[in-house]
Amino acid sequence: MTLPQSHKPVENSPEEKKAGEIRRMFDSIARRYDLLNRLLSAGMDIRWRRDMVRLLAPRDGERFLDIAIGTGDVALDIFRWNPGKNITVLGVDPSLEMLRLAAKKIEKSSVPAGSIALAQGTAEALPFPDACFDGITVAFGVRNFSSPAKGLREMFRVLKPGGRAVVLEFSHPRLNPLKWFYQLYFKNVLPLVGGWISGNPEAYRYLPDSVGAFPVREEFKQLLLQAGFGNIEYRDRTFGIVTLYSAIK
Repeated sequence: MTLPQSHKPVENSPEEKKAGEIRRMFDSIARRYDLLNRLLSAGMDIRWRRDMVRLLAPRDGERFLDIAIGTGDVALDIFRWNPGKNITVLGVDPSLEMLRLAAKKIEKSSVPAGSIALAQGTAEALPFPDACFDGITVAFGVRNFSSPAKGLREMFRVLKPGGRAVVLEFSHPRLNPLKWFYQLYFKNVLPLVGGWISGNPEAYRYLPDSVGAFPVREEFKQLLLQAGFGNIEYRDRTFGIVTLYSAIK
């Protein structure tokens, strides 16, 4: 699998600067990314992604876009859900290091050669024509869009009419005792452990800050509506630690 060559775009606007910072951050933690996901979520991230793919319900012959593909787990779960059904997935991510790890993981899998393609890119400027995908997935990536509104509009543009989008994001537990523990864990334990193992403490301070600033549930539903989506539903998982959103074009 051939990956695109890394490029360093000019970072003039605030959005471009944020995109560059996010790209460099994920490049720096890519090597330990899977380990930390499993460790810091106690393995629940595996179930959350599979719930996401179950909600997507891939069908024979469909074409999917996985934005912020990371190391490729969602794309591989799409094939595990519906193997041998002539499905194709294109994964995009701004981090070339993440894409390299995804390529290695895909090559070691039983997915048919050529069924998953990778490209370096961002949600705000998807290099695809209008209405070319049956479904789009984004797992823990919308928080990192330099412009969530622009990224969601791009997702809407490249979906076929009737196509579905499924987003998995961190949320905020509703129950007060759990909410208190969640905040303690996210703001103290996670940055300490994540920074120590990854070697980049700033990256794991960014995570709780970005989760705290992210619009959840009804607020995120409004962003999807503004982007043009309909039939929007959301459901919490694991007491509201994460939320799954689904929408239709």
